[in-house]
Amino acid sequence: MRIDTHQHFWKRSDGFYDWLTPDLGAIYRDFAPEDLAPHLLEHDIAHTVLVQAAPSYEETKKLLSLGGRTDFVKAVIGWIDMDSADAVHNLATLTEDPLFKGIRPMAQDLDDPDWLIRSSHGPVYERLISDQLVFEALVRPAQWSALLELAQRYKSLSIVVDHGAKPAIRNGMDGDGGFSEWAPMIDDLAAHPHVSCKLSGLLTEAAPGAGLNEIRPYLDHLYACFGPDRLMWGSDWPVLGLRADYGAWVAMFDAWLADKPKDAQEKILSRTAATKYGISLFSTSTEDQKVEA
Repeated sequence: MRIDTHQHFWKRSDGFYDWLTPDLGAIYRDFAPEDLAPHLLEHDIAHTVLVQAAPSYEETKKLLSLGGRTDFVKAVIGWIDMDSADAVHNLATLTEDPLFKGIRPMAQDLDDPDWLIRSSHGPVYERLISDQLVFEALVRPAQWSALLELAQRYKSLSIVVDHGAKPAIRNGMDGDGGFSEWAPMIDDLAAHPHVSCKLSGLLTEAAPGAGLNEIRPYLDHLYACFGPDRLMWGSDWPVLGLRADYGAWVAMFDAWLADKPKDAQEKILSRTAATKYGISLFSTSTEDQKVEA
């Protein structure tokens, strides 16, 4: 059994997605549960974690509604305005939905590299801790230092790093956030046991045409640092479509995973995510998946 810990849905007419422009080609269209379901069935993926794709509280509410009508969605990671006076209230409201498992601010798009560690965000982090919710970190090299500081400040906060912290794989093994800058940061980040990481999105950070050879050093380093108990597989579908189709990414990842112990494989593919997001591994087989638009 597998859990896809990172997938999105969007409908352009909702007006939430300013970043979604025609130059993005393959992903410049609507993506709904019925588009993803065949891929899940083909690859025996029973459950998914649906992740926000816009800095919008309204989008999060729509995703929770959609997820509630889609059997394979077992968790939703949403968004709140952490700078708002209503941030804690809005977080508490979202928590009333059992599918809601945490938030993901889109820090990678913000001008302030230290935005994650603003003191005004403290009440939100404390509420996440008390409600046992996840904080997903969407960061690029500019935010790495702040993410490390966040992990040091809030040692009870469940932090999940998206896409391996987005190293600049396209730049090669050194310079500008490439391996030589990224690897020691990962060493430091993984030293904090409350930090986990998604093995997703790495292919998108590589140059067009890249494959397993280009991303293997990054996968290997994440495995060495975090170990299978704190690693989770994800597709980043449909953003994945900028580099490969769903099946190609599954095959590529399976090739990398093949020499790992069976127990480690099971953890990365499902058990770590089941623990992190409170997902039962025994509910809803892929054969019984239901999609209601």
